Order: sequence, then C-alpha cells, then structure tokens
Amino acid sequence: MLQAEGLGYEEALALADFSVRAGEHIAIIGPNGAGKSTLLKLLAGLLKPSSGCVTLAGQPLHNLTRREIARQIAWLSQSDDVASEFLVSDYVALGRLPFQGIEDSAEGKTAIQTAIHHCRINSLMPRTMGGLSGGERQRVMLARCLAQTPRILLLDEPTNHLDLSARSELLNLLRTLPMTILAVLHDLSLVPDFADRTLLLKEGRLIMDDASRKVLFSPMFELAFNQKAHQVTLDDGHVSLLFRPIQP
Repeated sequence: MLQAEGLGYEEALALADFSVRAGEHIAIIGPNGAGKSTLLKLLAGLLKPSSGCVTLAGQPLHNLTRREIARQIAWLSQSDDVASEFLVSDYVALGRLPFQGIEDSAEGKTAIQTAIHHCRINSLMPRTMGGLSGGERQRVMLARCLAQTPRILLLDEPTNHLDLSARSELLNLLRTLPMTILAVLHDLSLVPDFADRTLLLKEGRLIMDDASRKVLFSPMFELAFNQKAHQVTLDDGHVSLLFRPIQP
C-alpha cells in the first residue's frame, strides 16, 4: 500500500526502507530529533525526499497532486492554527475539499456525518474551535481527517497535551478505525495498546522495525532511549508498561 525505499531528507533522515500493509496500526518512536515528524511529513507528501522515494499503491508520491494525495492520505499535525471563531461544523467540512467538483453533495454529507458519529462530536457542531477543550479539539481535528475518507491516516503526536481521560478516549477511538494508521507517539506506554508494529528511529536512522513488544523490550530500544521497559500487572489484571532509566 505505502512503501518507502531508500528514503532520506537532508540531515534529518537517512535511507529508510519499509512497507506498510493495509489495515496496519504502526507507531513511530524515537528520542527528540530522531526524525519522526520528518518521516511522517515525507509519507504525507509534505516534504520532498532528498533521496529515495515514497510510493502509494505503486505510484510515486511526487507524481501525484496535493489533491490526489489528500483523497487517500489524511494528515493530523501536532497543532492546527485554525481561527478560534471558526465553527466546528465548517472545520469538519474542510475534509471534503479534495473532492470538490468530483462528487455529489449527498456523498460528501454522508462522509461528514460518518466522521461526526465516529468521533462523537455531534454536540460540538454549533460551537467555535476556540471554545473547545484540548480533548474536544483533538476529536474535531480527527473528524476533519476522517471526513476525507482516507485509506491512510498519519498522526503526529495525537495525544500530546491531553489529560489522561482524553488520551484514553482518543486511543480507544483510534483502535476502532478500520484504516491504516501511522502515529508518532511520545508516550511510550501507549504503544502496545495502539500499534501492531513499531518503527524505532535514532539520529535520523530507522534502527528497528518489528512487532511493538519486541521493539520495546529490545537492546535497540535501550540504546535509543537509555531506558528499560518493565511489565507490570495491575490489580484489575491489565498489563501496563513502565520505563526506567538504565543505571550506569
């Protein structure tokens, strides 16, 4: 579905090779400055590689227009500088812009209503973006992405600045979405519950690509973060992960 071959960007990313299969949920992790956001922007077509290429369903991404890419890939950045007086209903409807002129209004309305239902934001529709809490705003931004009816969803630290309740709610929502998702995650404890597979970056290089738990308990993870993962079973039987610095 989505493939990176020898992908590089200036000094930020060097020679990454991997492929993404339909329906996979993939976490992208690494220390600050590892190249995570750069990789995501390359996959979204927002940056042009300085080496290698990204292909989408066999088509080089650089051969596609921004509108053609947006019909298949939705991008949710760490922050969206939308005007505070913007109505939520108008913001979600922006997800249909890539389809303007090639669909009837009924098709667009159905896509928008489905996104609203998935993200449970019906009660927020009359409000303005400036009046939303962090968790509400993130769900609205996700609804705009889902209104694009993408095959692939790219998320750059979607749980950043959310409290525990909002973080859990968003993660539960993402798990139910029947689409391919790649997400940069800063909170490593969220990785096993969200991702089937994890890409680990260090200093601009992809140093491991494997099942999430294999990555988190690997020597490569310890090398990248100087931390060790510990599995903890809670009173309710839920297994959680804690990360502790490796002592010299």
